[in-house]
Amino acid sequence: MANPIEQFKIKPIIPLEVAGVDVSFTNSAVMMVISVVLITAFLTLSVRSRALVPGRWQALAEVFYEFIAGMLKDNVGQEGRKYFPFIFTLFMFVLFGNLLGMIPGAFTYTSHVIVTFGMAIVVFTGVTIIGFARHGTHFLRMFFPEGAPIATAIILVPIEVISYFSRPFSLAVRLFANMTVGHIILKVLGGFVVSLGAFYVIPGVVPFAFLGAITVLEFGIALLQAYVFTILSCIYLHDAIHMH
Repeated sequence: MANPIEQFKIKPIIPLEVAGVDVSFTNSAVMMVISVVLITAFLTLSVRSRALVPGRWQALAEVFYEFIAGMLKDNVGQEGRKYFPFIFTLFMFVLFGNLLGMIPGAFTYTSHVIVTFGMAIVVFTGVTIIGFARHGTHFLRMFFPEGAPIATAIILVPIEVISYFSRPFSLAVRLFANMTVGHIILKVLGGFVVSLGAFYVIPGVVPFAFLGAITVLEFGIALLQAYVFTILSCIYLHDAIHMH
């Protein structure tokens, strides 16, 4: 059975070095470009007709649109509408990255912590800038809950600061870990399908069915992780706009 970690190896497609820095166009970059192209094509073609009675693709695009719009309204409020393009783009990029990674031979860019951390730090930096832009220095009250006794500041402030600055790390690691572990499990189980089949009357049917069930579960996890990453971003945005 091939090494299950091999699927996460970054491979240069177009080797390139600038000022001693490796900036090669890799398999990860290829999948990101493919993801962006597919998202653009899907959204452009699905709403091009603008039919009163939507077809399948238009209906699916509207489902995504209404889902993210509802998520923003429920978690941020009406003030979150202006941030819809960013949140919608973030959700689609993570979703397509997760789903494309399920194709045999494809590369899952969301299984690399540098990618997930890059997205998480953009969210973290963005909401912090929004917080200071809206509230000024009063945004620092985030680190000391209103109504708490002043004597507890020496304990609460460090805890709140650590909690706040740990957000991008937890956001990045959650997505990275779930996608990595899921693909490793699929690889390991897939490698045992043939050998396990030898113990059954119909060789391979039972273990293959089990692998199919795990694959369906992994598709569900891909959808769930895109949702979790996006809703946590909405919650952080809510804190920046409305504070505690």
